Amino acid sequence: MTSKHDKPIVGETPARQDEPPMVTALPLPPGTLSAENQAYFEKCQEKLGFIPNVLLAYAHDDAKLTAFATLYNDLMLAPSGLSKLEREMIAVAVSSVNRCYYCLTAHGAAVRQLSGDPVLGELMAMNYRAANLSVRHRAMLDFAVKLTETPHLVGESDRNALTAAGFGPRDLWDIAAVASFFNMSNRMASAVDMRPNPQYHAQAR
Repeated sequence: MTSKHDKPIVGETPARQDEPPMVTALPLPPGTLSAENQAYFEKCQEKLGFIPNVLLAYAHDDAKLTAFATLYNDLMLAPSGLSKLEREMIAVAVSSVNRCYYCLTAHGAAVRQLSGDPVLGELMAMNYRAANLSVRHRAMLDFAVKLTETPHLVGESDRNALTAAGFGPRDLWDIAAVASFFNMSNRMASAVDMRPNPQYHAQAR
């Protein structure tokens, strides 16, 4: 006996197995990349073994790709009073509030990799408050999440809590900047149904 699900719905085009995986829901054709961005993609392929889909999503417009990548690399990779792991923890905690599938998958993998602790990566994605965090990290994530959920309520007491946890003025700026960047990124990823690279799912498990 055949099920009604054995036949494609009228008007529906079955997915072809040889089609490349979807990056976003928008049919934006790739743009012409500058030599710098082409070299950036080649470096990603060499170091990671793939090009992150978020970069491919922006590649329809070389100027937008440059702006996104420049800000991302400055916030997440440049010298800072925050470690790379701390910045990734902020990314995941903010993305958890916003339920951003792309960023939870990609940056959850980064937390697992940088910390060497798969459980921490899962806790950041699900509920950082359940993790056994230091006073420094709890204050950092509490601030980032409050800035995400109720930014109009952030005040001097919140900044003082970061100071008491050992963060300086530049650190506070960086915490806020990373949290703000991922609030923007989460919304863009959700708006266009951005899909993470499958490789992230298996990393650092």
